[in-house]
Amino acid sequence: MALIDNIKRISIAQAEEVVSFRRHLHAHPELSYEEFNTAKFIAEKLRSFGLTPQEGVATTGVVVLIEGKNPKRKTVALRADIDALPINEENNVTYKSINKGVMHACGHDVHTSSLLGTAQILNSIKNQFEGTVKLIFQPGEEKNPGGASYMIKEGVLQNPAPESIIGQHVMPLLPVGKIGFREGMYMASSDELYLKVIGKGGHGAAPELTVDPIVIASHIILGLQQIISRNANPKQPTVLTFGSISGKGATNIIPDEVTIAGTFRALNEDWRASGLQKIVKMAEGIADSMGAKCEVTISHGYPYLQNNPALTKRIRKAAEEYVGTENVVDLELAMGSEDFAYYSHLIPASFYRLGTRNDSKGITSYVHTPTFDIDEGALEFGPGLMAWMAICELNS
Repeated sequence: MALIDNIKRISIAQAEEVVSFRRHLHAHPELSYEEFNTAKFIAEKLRSFGLTPQEGVATTGVVVLIEGKNPKRKTVALRADIDALPINEENNVTYKSINKGVMHACGHDVHTSSLLGTAQILNSIKNQFEGTVKLIFQPGEEKNPGGASYMIKEGVLQNPAPESIIGQHVMPLLPVGKIGFREGMYMASSDELYLKVIGKGGHGAAPELTVDPIVIASHIILGLQQIISRNANPKQPTVLTFGSISGKGATNIIPDEVTIAGTFRALNEDWRASGLQKIVKMAEGIADSMGAKCEVTISHGYPYLQNNPALTKRIRKAAEEYVGTENVVDLELAMGSEDFAYYSHLIPASFYRLGTRNDSKGITSYVHTPTFDIDEGALEFGPGLMAWMAICELNS
């Protein structure tokens, strides 16, 4: 039997077990950097496969090596993120989250269970490939500065050093069975903005005795959009969004201060740095010109994500062999962000998408929503696909 056919057979045969992994993880989600039970579950499963995981990497990360013949020949890394989101699940399913206010609403339970399945496959055929596959179960993707940055600091890209790294992410816009790729620039950098406009509160009927931070905050929000429309290169996608404003006044009370929170996204590191400087300068200047003060705090997030073209071509070819050319599609540029980007700035990296949508089953909700779910049929071939990609990359 050809190796690819054997991988497909194993992937299908173990699918029910992989689904059980996913449902356990979905029912027991943990927030970023708090994934202690999740890490314990991952390590236990890896040991049950006969593997020896390294635990406690960046506190809750888990790393394991699967060594084929001639293990020093080449190393390829595969990555899954393991954390959940602060969202209260609204799905009515048997595996609904039991942790109130915490939910796997971004599919990290899928990524983790799929990579466990990949580990099982690779370990069972390790005498049929040369080299080493490093599996990285990474915490904290959803929270700055990103668990990838901590894993890298703790040496996850060393001992042995992978020549490339591959990451998988669910895509609820793609039908189950489809796989998406994009070469080059793919996802945006992401920084969090926190602004505090400090004025002077008072009675709403006597505004002349106040320095109204609500009016000033509105000027700042509108004024900062000029940075996007008149300072950003129109050929370079960029986004500035404010999603929270709080004044805590009343109909007849002008508060002393207003807080604003938002996000800044870019696809160029030079513009990212310049744009953030302009945001600070303009916000402070508008407030000052109106007799107030604006304090700007920036939580620096992930850099832009770039898919190495040569690596992406190779794993796309592997995917076409595994699922058929008709099931491999091109992805559009995305302004979402991913801390997998950190890896992409250090070694050849590629981040692809696993279709999980099924309109006939009503599985259509987007990520980061309380009704997000997947067609678990994706777990019949997802683990095998990643195993085949890793082997093809070892052989490249």
